[in-house]
Amino acid sequence: MVVVGLSVLSCTNNSNPEQLIVAKVGEELLFASDLSTIIPTGIGAKDSSMMAADYIEKWVKQELLIQKANDNLTPAQKNVTRELREYRNSLIIYKYKNELIKQRMDTMVTEDQIMDFYNSNLENFNLNKNIVKAIFIKIPNEVANPSLLKSLTANTSEEGISELKEYCLQYAKGFDIFMDNWVDFETVKNNIPQEIEDDTRFLARNNTIELNDSNYYYLVKIQDYKLKNNLAPVEFVENNIKKLILNKRKIRFLKEVENNIYKEGIRQNKFRIYNNIINEETE
Repeated sequence: MVVVGLSVLSCTNNSNPEQLIVAKVGEELLFASDLSTIIPTGIGAKDSSMMAADYIEKWVKQELLIQKANDNLTPAQKNVTRELREYRNSLIIYKYKNELIKQRMDTMVTEDQIMDFYNSNLENFNLNKNIVKAIFIKIPNEVANPSLLKSLTANTSEEGISELKEYCLQYAKGFDIFMDNWVDFETVKNNIPQEIEDDTRFLARNNTIELNDSNYYYLVKIQDYKLKNNLAPVEFVENNIKKLILNKRKIRFLKEVENNIYKEGIRQNKFRIYNNIINEETE
């Protein structure tokens, strides 16, 4: 690692510490003021020193590489004017299109639009994993009351769920109530002390998982499940459908923007296409 002492670099004889040179490669200079922009305020002296040393080393390596490239590339190879112009143009167009999307594109997606898209593309919405709606509770053995918990999980009314949450907040080490949304069954399995080898058979035969280890009582109440390779419920893929609809809408919107700008250019005589080359090639 390149470590440069600031005391050695005071050769500029400048009373302003920010003008101290901290590294030099050829004619390129790195100043203390450059370091101050990358080191957060409020960190300790040791961390600050390590960050500065790391930045200096990276800067030196980059400058050495630039100089090596300059020494070995031809003038034509080093001429990046066209690439820079194309990059700048692409960046400006990208920012302009994003502003138009923010200001003018309709981003509202209705439930009817989601259902229409879902029903028209059912073959694209097969599940690639097993999913469940369930209640998961992990509670210390010494305070666990299995019969009460099973009774609470059986009442899925709004009042019942509210009572269950209150109980879990008071006693449970961890709990999750995903009754209104689907989750990967793998997530449930990762939170219980039991290996389940065949998800399909297990889910078909069990709607309650009740387990103990040395410290905790586990209760999983499965309300519903869908198996891998079956059609996904629309609510499970709803967010993806919204993204797909908006992406298609975005493509159409930007295409329309380009066409409108082109038509405007024609109306206002903003451009001219010369056919000299085309005519010569077709003769």
